[in-house]
Amino acid sequence: MMNGSKKSEPAVVAVKPTNKAGRISAAEPVEARAGAAGNVRQQSTHRARIRVRVSQALERVRQAAKARKKERFTALLHHVNPDLLRLSFYALKRKAAPGVDAVTWREYEEGVEGNLQDLHSRVHRGAYRAQPSRRKYIPKPDGRQRPLGIAAVEDKVLQRALVAVLNCIYEKDFLGFSYGFRPKRSQHDALDALIVGIHRKRVNWILDLDVRDFFGTVSHEWLVRFLEQWIGDERILRLIRKWLKAGVLKEGVVTQSETGTPQGVTVSPLLANAYLHYVFDLWVQQWRRRHASGDMIVVRYADDAVLGFEYEAQAKRFLEDLRERLGEFALSLHPDKSRLIEFGRLAAVRRKKRGLGKPETFTFLGFTFICGRTRTGQFQIVRKTRRERMRATLKKGKDDLRKRMPRPIPAQGAWLRQLRTGFFAYHAAPTNSPALGVLRHHVSVLWKRTLARRSQKASLTWARMLRLVKAWLPPPRILHPWPMQRFAVTHPRWEPSA
Repeated sequence: MMNGSKKSEPAVVAVKPTNKAGRISAAEPVEARAGAAGNVRQQSTHRARIRVRVSQALERVRQAAKARKKERFTALLHHVNPDLLRLSFYALKRKAAPGVDAVTWREYEEGVEGNLQDLHSRVHRGAYRAQPSRRKYIPKPDGRQRPLGIAAVEDKVLQRALVAVLNCIYEKDFLGFSYGFRPKRSQHDALDALIVGIHRKRVNWILDLDVRDFFGTVSHEWLVRFLEQWIGDERILRLIRKWLKAGVLKEGVVTQSETGTPQGVTVSPLLANAYLHYVFDLWVQQWRRRHASGDMIVVRYADDAVLGFEYEAQAKRFLEDLRERLGEFALSLHPDKSRLIEFGRLAAVRRKKRGLGKPETFTFLGFTFICGRTRTGQFQIVRKTRRERMRATLKKGKDDLRKRMPRPIPAQGAWLRQLRTGFFAYHAAPTNSPALGVLRHHVSVLWKRTLARRSQKASLTWARMLRLVKAWLPPPRILHPWPMQRFAVTHPRWEPSA
């Protein structure tokens, strides 16, 4: 926190020393060079000191959580101080959509010091009031609409600060097969773990799970009870209750519910992980220890989970027990997205003996998983971009190209390169080269049609089009390493959580 505004120091003119200055015949002095203004240096140093103070405070919370594993934290709110609020504010996206108060990030920044001081005061006095989230729908790859809740800037700042504190407590407790919305864990880490698990373990059956409307059916009562296992500070729990009951603004009407957490709200991922940690993760770990006689793997990302079993009978038993377990906590499995399939290194051979076709496929985190073979005939898991996601990307490219039709070719090419780069940054994984090539081809065709429609007289030949494609849409290349290689680095064997 800034203690007061200091006057800017006058700019200092620095003169670079001459070459061979210590000798009698020195070279001519070089031109004077103006130094940076003092306030720039002070702001940079001040921001760095704030970051150090916050990091040290959070590290103390983390160490206390590790040392006292059976104790509840009864005093946490004092860690939500102006320093942490300031860092949380500057970590937000500048161009994010505003909440119900219509205040943007830039507008809040104009009086950021006073705003953060006022927010800090209201939180610690108990006068803070959570604002409802603004409802917004975004298209899903399968054509449906995903409801999102957009919180106000002030709520985002406070939620992000509180999540930073609670992560220090829960990270030492969350299990290794949970990957969703956790620090230093990404979707590709979950994909790597799944592929490595199928290759290294005797996995013959895959159980693909999806909880039906998880974020909309979370029980507030059970969630608070789970949080009370570690959090004894009633002020923290009161804040979370305020966010849960703030409701959603839709078409000018605020709707409140006794269940669910709005998707898109900063605090929702942590609350979801805490809920599933007690409902799913700990129970799965216990079930595997008590009932699994063969190999069993688990990978969970938010409300999507994939489990691998050696024996079909155990997979079916687990599925029945899981349905009963989820029902106790107001959850249920999606009937269409949850299924058991034969998958693994022996799946193709066994199905062929029974006169069946190729092994079924399943989807996880934007990829379709296929039982394949290498050039030498060894088993290999082939990842391919989901068809729905490919179609959604091409549809977006087609619609946006129509809007950009009057623009110059370099402007269109730069935007298409950005679209391609964003898609490849996630999907340029090993074994997915054909899908990347298909996307590049379809984008090239869409671009040619767009350019041809700009004039009825001019004709665009494929020879010229290929030159444009070569200049703005270079051929795809794999950006991600093989899962075995990256998993060995991110999960070293000497780590206890490996």
